[in-house]
Order: sequence, then structure tokens, then C-alpha cells
Amino acid sequence: MSAPIFSTMGCRLNAYETEAMKELAEQAGLENAVVVNTCAVTAEAVRKARQDIRKLRKAHPEARLIVTGCAAQTEPETFNAMPEVDAVIGNTEKMLGATWQGMAADFIGETESVQVDDIMSVTETAGHLIDGFGTRSRAYVQVQNGCDHRCTFCIIPYGRGNSRSVPAGVVVDQIKRLVDKGFNEVVLTGVDLTSWGADLPATPKLGDLVMRILKLVPDLPRLRISSIDSIEVDENLMQAIATEPRLMPHLHLSLQHGDDMILKRMKRRHLRDDAIRFAQEARALRPDITFGADIIAGFPTETEAMFENSLKLVEECDLTWLHVFPYSARPGTPAARMPAVNGAAIKERAARLRAAGERQVQRHLEAQVGRTHDVLMENPHMGRTAQFTEVNFAAPQVEGAIVRAEITGISGNQLTA
Repeated sequence: MSAPIFSTMGCRLNAYETEAMKELAEQAGLENAVVVNTCAVTAEAVRKARQDIRKLRKAHPEARLIVTGCAAQTEPETFNAMPEVDAVIGNTEKMLGATWQGMAADFIGETESVQVDDIMSVTETAGHLIDGFGTRSRAYVQVQNGCDHRCTFCIIPYGRGNSRSVPAGVVVDQIKRLVDKGFNEVVLTGVDLTSWGADLPATPKLGDLVMRILKLVPDLPRLRISSIDSIEVDENLMQAIATEPRLMPHLHLSLQHGDDMILKRMKRRHLRDDAIRFAQEARALRPDITFGADIIAGFPTETEAMFENSLKLVEECDLTWLHVFPYSARPGTPAARMPAVNGAAIKERAARLRAAGERQVQRHLEAQVGRTHDVLMENPHMGRTAQFTEVNFAAPQVEGAIVRAEITGISGNQLTA
């Protein structure tokens, strides 16, 4: 018998939860199993999950194959119908020790093959299960799960449930433990991070959590926040951006598009001017800040003129790190029923957005040459600046250390020191 094998797809939160599942499975004594933690963000992600399941079954014919994650939550019957699959468990169930004890104790298949409850009835999040994960340099801490919004292109609320928050005290204690273990950087992560606190007593905001962490964990050198919805950023978070050097000057914005009509059809809560205004305000408060952004190319009904507004937004918000998503219809979402854009046009627009992103990256890199940066080393030869830019070192450095370095040049999409 052997330890279970885990395969993870999709977002950072999924990777975090895989680490938690490994611990739960180990505690339960689960052996000779393959666990696939799926993603449902696009139809392509579900297709890839099915493909990986078939490959893993061929590679491990004797193992019990368990499927979980967002695709398992939204389409349990799809995976239960696959002959390769022995069990399907939902996103709530995968975080329960009892689920894994059942899987371990009962290998002949008497447990229910599908254990997927109504995710919308879940009111707690299991963010406290593990003390971060990642490299020796950076730890990720889940502070929120689920989403209360219903963007027309997105299936994720049906995989993750409604928004729920990890209480601030639990988060602070966890980060203290991580700092004691030697982590120099902590990243706060969630599905809809800026909704943190809405379900907690006194409804605190994300900015309150950030300020509290920085105050109560003075030994934490660097705090980072992952993807945020700029329209929901609160005053305290802006204050932290302005006054807290330990809060890293890099924000990943969930923008999705640059045209007001498309943003309305997406059911987003901001317009293009809101995005531009936020970027300008944040940059005025913190001149060295860089922005990443998610942008979808070829959303249904998108005309060339509408697409041009997304292209212009890249420069108007001065975005640096773009995540470009060619639109693909997700069955079960309102957008899937809207008039589609031609596939070739989607591909071509996505390529133009990526090219615009590349130009922005090069501009950013060129501006760093000759400057001095504090770089968190991810391995002996590569680390990241506060703005999340990769720096390559000729001489080996201590992994996990923060190294002050002068930037000497550029190599591809990396700086050199």
C-alpha cells in the first residue's frame, strides 16, 4: 500500500486546499488512492479534468480514484458516470476529517460514491486547517471562501458557495505561527477577498484585517494580498497602501473588461472610469505600485470598438501583469446564452491583449534597471521584488531571505542582479 497521490488544477485556493486534504488523508490513514482536485472556471477546465482522470486511472489501475473540487461540486453526475471514478466528494466534504476517515476505513466501496451537499447552505470556511503552504519563502493564508456575486460568465459561486470569512483573530494567530516558522512573506488569499468580513460581527472590511495583521504581527516583513475587486476597496485598505511599507505595492485587480456595456452584461459592479480612478488614486498614494489584472477577450456581443476599450484600459490603468482569458462559454451561466463572438476573433483579440501586456512588462523592467530592490529569494538564483517582479541572481543566495540588490539588467521577462 502507498500514500495517496494528489493532482491539483486551477487556482491558488485549490492548491491550498490540496495541502489540507493531504494532512486529513494522512491522519485518516488513507492509502492506495488518487485524489483529483478539479477546477470549473471554464468548460476547458472541466474537459481537462476528465482527460487527467483517464490518464491517472491508466497510470494507477489498482488505486481508488476520488474526484473533488469545483467541477465535482457543480457537475457530480458527470464524474460519477465516468468508469474510471470510484468516488465524488464536494468542496465542503473534502475539508472534513470524517470524509477521509470514511474513505480510508471502507475500501470496498460501501461508502456513498457521491458525497456532494448543497454548497449554498455552508456558513463556515475551513481556513484554519493548515498553516499556509508554498515555498520556504512565502506562505499563503486562506481568509475567505465563496462569492455572493453572480457575474454572468462565472460558475464559481456554485462550486464555492456564498462568501464566508475566517475571523481576524484566527488569521492573526495563524500568521504569528508562520512568522515563528521563519516565513518572510504571507499572502492573503480567497475567492472574493474584498468581501472579507461582511458575514462577521460588526462587518469589518479587508482593510481592517490588513491593518490588524500589520499591527499585531510586527515581525512580519512582508504582507501581500491576492486578487481584489477594486470597487469594493475600503478606506482602511487605501490607508494601508499609503502608509504601510510592509504591505507590498502590487495588487491584482479583477477588472474583466474595459467597456461599460460589456461590464453591465457581465454583471460587474464597476465601470471603466471606476477602474481608472482606483488605479490613479492607488498610484498617487504609492508611486511604486504595480497592477496585475484579469481581462476577458471576446465576451459575447463584444464588438471591435468594445474590445478596443479593453486594450486602451491596459495603458489607462497602467497595468503590468495581465492574465488574459479568451472567453469560452461555461454551460449553466447566463453568458453562455448570449450571442457568441467568432472563435478566430476571440483568439486574435486575446493575442493583441497579451502583446499589450508584454509591452507593459518591458516598460516596467526597463524602469527598474539601476534601482535597488529588496528581493525575497524563492530559490538560490531567483527572487521577487515587492512589485512581484522576478529577479535572477548570478551568485547563489539564501532561499527565503530578503536580499537588497542593485538591478543590473534585463533577461527576457526577468531582471538581473
